[in-house]
Amino acid sequence: MAEKVLLVDDDSSVLSAYRRILSREFEMETAVGGEQALKLVTENGPYAVVVSDMRMPGMDGIQLLSKIKVLEPNTIRVMLTGNADTETAIDAINEGSIFRFLTKPCSKEMMAKTLTASLLQYRLVTAENNLLEQTLSGSIQVLTEVLSLVNPAAFSRAERACRYIHHVVSVMKLGNPWQYEVAAMMSQLGCVTLPPETIEAVYSGEKLSANEQVLYDAHPDVAAGLLAKIPRMEPVAWMIRHQNVPAPEETDADMAEVRMGADILRLVLAYEQLIHKGKSRTEAVHTLTMQNKGFSPKFFDALVMLDPNAEEGQTQKCRIELLSPGMIIQDEIRTADGALVVAKGQEATQPLILKLKNLRARRVIGAEVTVSMPATALSFVKGAS
Repeated sequence: MAEKVLLVDDDSSVLSAYRRILSREFEMETAVGGEQALKLVTENGPYAVVVSDMRMPGMDGIQLLSKIKVLEPNTIRVMLTGNADTETAIDAINEGSIFRFLTKPCSKEMMAKTLTASLLQYRLVTAENNLLEQTLSGSIQVLTEVLSLVNPAAFSRAERACRYIHHVVSVMKLGNPWQYEVAAMMSQLGCVTLPPETIEAVYSGEKLSANEQVLYDAHPDVAAGLLAKIPRMEPVAWMIRHQNVPAPEETDADMAEVRMGADILRLVLAYEQLIHKGKSRTEAVHTLTMQNKGFSPKFFDALVMLDPNAEEGQTQKCRIELLSPGMIIQDEIRTADGALVVAKGQEATQPLILKLKNLRARRVIGAEVTVSMPATALSFVKGAS
């Protein structure tokens, strides 16, 4: 994608002059005033660099660049003004996180040099963010794979909760949906410290011993402690730590979204447990509504719309050697001595498929399993069988 530069001024002749002398070196667009600039950022963005005049009617440069900082944090912001007083420069830098501060008249050479430096800074920022996002994504992937192999019952519950939360946050149109979904996917991570039979007992509704209950109750803290060490995962860790009890009231406005995430996670896990015990979705939602009357009605409306069985889709038998990633396994898979290998509703991943193939080669598990799958996978299995 081309790295675009947006020039903003209330004088169209100034914009025309800059476009004429710089358009051969940079891909440029212009906006007359702050309102038009914000519209372009929203509809045509992101822009690598925005250069704004300071003195404009209606919305000045500081206000504009501060808004752009919120809309597109990676955009590099440059202030251009004919009023070169120290106070204006300080305000511009502090309120808009300005990368460069230029004074009018600004020569072609100085503007080109500034735009080049700004584009280099933009590349640096985006490269660092991409690396961090890829590292974070890879870390989550590894942790989920480990959980699926070590404790399939816990992983299956987390996976179902993640699918439910994906639906809920989409209906509610919540920002930062990845945080809610990662919190659901990682909510059972602490169960890796527990014996698989303890998790199976919990999910089947059996009563735990006093010692087992203490260990199970501690698993959210274990997961939160692990995740809090990963950059950008602190809010997710906080949600997970409070997944079994109502989150404490927070006066900090920045924590409001995280607190709501913790409550959503807690209620979705409770919903999943009620469905697992045989309640209909209407019964499950009614129970949760009565217990949490002050919570958002939009959340419960989203749960009513959710069909827990929709993920089953079209099912058929599939040989272990023909499994492919993305299929949803609709049977429990156990070894000959009864150890749980895959819980019902678990998604097949490459490491899990390899494990199943190895177990099948040793004749520890059966040859076939019931699966549901996307149409592409279904046609593949039919053609191969």
